[in-house]
Amino acid sequence: MAKNDFVSTFIESVKSDVAGLIAVSVVEIDSGMTFGSFSTKKDFDPEVASAFNVEVVKSKLSAIKALGLKQKIDDILITLSEDIHILKVTPNAKYMIYLAADLAKANLGMTRSVLRTLSKEVEEKLQ
Repeated sequence: MAKNDFVSTFIESVKSDVAGLIAVSVVEIDSGMTFGSFSTKKDFDPEVASAFNVEVVKSKLSAIKALGLKQKIDDILITLSEDIHILKVTPNAKYMIYLAADLAKANLGMTRSVLRTLSKEVEEKLQ
């Protein structure tokens, strides 16, 4: 399966499995390149959001290294007044899944579970 086909399938899975979805994208952490994105709102650009949020992940990875921690980022949760934003890092720390969802509609536990499962596929298929 080609990368673009996989990313399209991935996005469709997220759309059907995450309640209250606002936006999702898949990004290579080192380059910041977005492989694909989707938004339910015309005024919400997931590629712009991803560009800023990949910098958050890079900063945290640098802090982990500087502190000599032998740990990996699973995800970073940002809770806003109306949304949740999850920065899910793949196990190999090469890719980030950015997801925004409506705080009132999303189930955080289920959303994290979906992202945990799908992040392994992202890692495998985008290698």
